[in-house]
Parts: sequence; C-alpha cells; structure tokens
Amino acid sequence: MATKSALTQQLGVVAGFDDPRVDLEQYRTPPELAAHLVHTADLQGDVEGRTVVDLGCGTGMLALAAALRGPEHVVGVDIDPAPLSTARENQRRVGTSSGVSWVRADAAAPGVCPAGETTVIMNPPFGAQRGNEHADRAFLATAAEIADVSYSIHNADSADFVESFAADNDGTVTHAFQADFDLPRTFDFHDEERRHIDVEVFRVRWD
Repeated sequence: MATKSALTQQLGVVAGFDDPRVDLEQYRTPPELAAHLVHTADLQGDVEGRTVVDLGCGTGMLALAAALRGPEHVVGVDIDPAPLSTARENQRRVGTSSGVSWVRADAAAPGVCPAGETTVIMNPPFGAQRGNEHADRAFLATAAEIADVSYSIHNADSADFVESFAADNDGTVTHAFQADFDLPRTFDFHDEERRHIDVEVFRVRWD
C-alpha cells in the first residue's frame, strides 16, 4: 500500500472546476483531504477489491484516489456534465489501473445498483447556499440504499445530524475525524483569497 503522502502527491495533478456552479456548491476537494479519507478507508478494508461509488464526484478527486488503491471498480456520479468531462481528463493524468465509470445522474437518485460489497465516498454540498439547506441528507440517503459503508465530508459540528440520520436508517457511525478544508477564492462573493474550513469525516456502517 502506498503511503498517504504518496497518494496526496499523485492527486496533485487533478484539475478542479473550469466554471464552478454556486448552486451545486462546486469546490475542488483538497488532495490532502481526499488522500486522508481514502487512506483511512483502505486501512479499514473498505476499498481494495470492492466497488467504490463517489456521489457528487465533481472532477473526480475522491474517485481517482480510490482508483489508485486497488478497488474492483469505481463509479463517479455527478449531475453536471462539465466536471465529468474534466474527470475523464484527470483520469488520464493520474493514470489509474482500476476501471472508473463516469455517470451523469442525480446523486439523490443515481440509478446505480452495485453488485457485491460497496463503499460510498463523497463530499456532498454543505447546504451553505439558500435553498440548498440539508443537501447532504439526500446523499446520505443514497449511501444508505446502495452501500455497506460510507465515508462523507460535512461541516464541523454535524455529528448530531449524521448520527441521528444513520440511526434512523439502520446505520451506525463507527469512526469520525476532524479535518481542514482549504478553500481558495472561487466565487465573486468570497472576500478572502483563501479560507480554511473545519470539517468532519464520518464512516457509517449501513445494515
């Protein structure tokens, strides 16, 4: 198994969004965070030999991180066709040996029914934009439907919500860790060149 730092380095070539949409809260997942999440999942036996589904994959950062760790197959799902095109280019840059399927679909109803053991990894919208509150709930609902286990990134202080949702949907939060989300200036309303956001990553086992 490659080290977490090596995985971070490999993901450094993954390009972000050419024209990010604020309504979809499209931000490039930092390579360091993607590597941390996938390395943790791999140590738990949740990547190698399994199907890995990245819900709201954007330009493919999490999906490609998983594809570098020996899964059976990876599926990246996103509703916006533009970042999926970039994700295909990123796959060529990274040079993954595992197969990746890029699917245009709504993460809330992806129409993806993986066979065998399945892990969902995702960086869902935080629901920071008006009209988009609790957007991460739909992503968790899909994970509960299609996966045995999921890893998801949420705003800090989301533990009560995630634990409650999991409990109501035959799931259990088994691991949680804090992380830093490095957010460069992306939209006109951002008044800082760079901002660090505290986030939490949750592993949920779905029964």
